[in-house]
Amino acid sequence: MKVLEKVSQFAGSTFAVWVLLFAALSFFWPSAFTWIAPHISLLLGIIMFGMGLTLSAGDFKEVFRRPKDVAIGVIGQFLIMPLLAFLLAKGLQLPPEIAVGVILVGCCPGGTSSNVMTFLAKGDVPLSVTITSVTTLLAPVVTPALILLLASEWIPVDPAGLFVSIVKIVIIPIVLGVIIKKLFNRQAQASVKVLPLVSIIGIVSIVTAVVSVNQQNIAKTGLIIFAVVILHNVLGYLLGYFFGKLFKMDLSKKKAVAIEVGMQNSGLGAAIASAHFSPLSAVPSAIFSVWHNISGPILATLFNRMDNNKPLDADSKNSQLTN
Repeated sequence: MKVLEKVSQFAGSTFAVWVLLFAALSFFWPSAFTWIAPHISLLLGIIMFGMGLTLSAGDFKEVFRRPKDVAIGVIGQFLIMPLLAFLLAKGLQLPPEIAVGVILVGCCPGGTSSNVMTFLAKGDVPLSVTITSVTTLLAPVVTPALILLLASEWIPVDPAGLFVSIVKIVIIPIVLGVIIKKLFNRQAQASVKVLPLVSIIGIVSIVTAVVSVNQQNIAKTGLIIFAVVILHNVLGYLLGYFFGKLFKMDLSKKKAVAIEVGMQNSGLGAAIASAHFSPLSAVPSAIFSVWHNISGPILATLFNRMDNNKPLDADSKNSQLTN
C-alpha cells in the first residue's frame, strides 16, 4: 500500500505531463486506444465512486455556516461558464458539433482537481470542496436544463435522457461510495490515499479515448478547439475572480471561486457527448481536460504569491465583518 501511495503522489504531482503524453500518443497512434471509447461512462463512474469515498457530512457544513459564499460559488459556476461557452460559440460561429461540445463542458459542474488547485493557491479549501460537492449533486437537474437552453439551436437535446445519464454515471457512484465509506470506514480511509492514482488513470483514459476516435477531426479543427478552450478557461478564471470581488469576498474566497468557476468536470462533458451527441462534440471536453491541468497549476502558483494577510481595503474589511 505504501508503494501505491508513493506512486499516487508522484502521479498527482505530474498529472499534466501524463495527460499531455497520452493525448499525444493517442493522436499519433489512435488504433491503440480506440477500444477505451465504449467504457468512458464506466471510467467516469469509477472516478465519481472515488469522490463518494472521500465525502462526509463535514463537506457540506459550509452550506449552513456560510450559505452566501457557497451560493456565490455555485451560481458563478452555473452562470459564467455556460454563458461564456454560448457567447464563444455564437461569436466565433463555431460548427454545430464543436459549439455543442463547448457548451457541454461549460454546463458541467466543477472538477475535483479544483480543490487541490485551491489548496496550492492558498485559497479557501473548505469553500472549494463544498462548491464542488454541491454543483456535482445539482448537475443531474441543472446541467441538462442549461444544455437544453443554450445548445438546442444547434442540435436536438433530450433533457430527460441527460438527467438519467448523469444520475447513472455521477450520482449513483457517489452514493455507493458514501455507503461503502459508512459501512467499511477503516478500509475506505486506507484506500483514499491511492484514489488520486485511480482518478488520474480514469481521466487520462477518457482523454485518450476521445482523442483516438477523433484523430482526423482534431487534425482538421484542433487549433480552433484549442483556442476556444483556452479562451473559455482563462475567461472563466478571470470572471470567477471578479464575480467574487463583486460580492466583496476576501482574497482566499476569491481564489476559490475563480478556480471553481474555471475548472470543469470535463470527464462528465466527454461522457455526455459520447453517449448523447457526436464523437466530435466530446473533443472540447477532452482538450479542456488537458488544458486546465496546465492552466490550473499556473494560476495556483500566481495566486500563491498573493498574500491573503495583506492589509485589507474598506470593502474587504466590511466583507469580513458581515461573514
